[in-house]
Amino acid sequence: MTLLSVTGLTKRFGGFTALDSVDLAVAPGERLGLIGPNGSGKSTLVNCIAGTLRNESGRIEFKGRDIGREPAFKRVHLGVARSFQIPRPFASMSVIDNLRIPILYSRNRGQTPGSAHRNAESVPGSDEAMAILEQVGLAAKADAMSGGLTQVDMRKLELARAIAAKPALLIADESMAGLSASEVDEILALLLGMKERGVAVIMIEHVMRAVMKFSERIAVLVAGRKIADGDPKAVVADRDVVKAYLGE
Repeated sequence: MTLLSVTGLTKRFGGFTALDSVDLAVAPGERLGLIGPNGSGKSTLVNCIAGTLRNESGRIEFKGRDIGREPAFKRVHLGVARSFQIPRPFASMSVIDNLRIPILYSRNRGQTPGSAHRNAESVPGSDEAMAILEQVGLAAKADAMSGGLTQVDMRKLELARAIAAKPALLIADESMAGLSASEVDEILALLLGMKERGVAVIMIEHVMRAVMKFSERIAVLVAGRKIADGDPKAVVADRDVVKAYLGE
């Protein structure tokens, strides 16, 4: 069974081809590492999957449904969530209030904006938000202002907000960039724990130690093309992959 199926995906910016007929598939609950040099098209690919960019050609199917023309918010409703390399929480709100928003949003899937507003008072989501904060290790900081969090706690909150949307697929875009080794291990543990929830994860990351520990499968993009896809040990030993990272 395939959760996400991307076929022949092409994206251009003017005369520059950022993605060139890329194919990618993700099974339910699968942990996929997506790697490649800077500028290889990784972020462009996940932006097309999430709906923040529109591809020129190709097809994106999620749960068997063509979502290529769906806006980003509808893809979230269907179960596609993502975290960003640079977290942008509502800095003037508490940590727990940053979670109540996506919880309310997910509970009102399929309702009109007006009905969601009317239900806001009756569905605060506090218990659910606290349960997620416990999971990511932020329960003690529930009432702290999110703008004052450390970098690693910002990343935890970013993942918590994605979890609150109840995704079937989570795209984690460089969640460990700039973190210490121990902080990388903290974020890695959270991402590994997503499998217990039945959530598939596409992890974009440059920390290869984390990629190898996390991934059940690795796909490699270079200059907008997929050059490898398979068992992690076989992929990182592939001559074309080594050449892409280290040169001749």
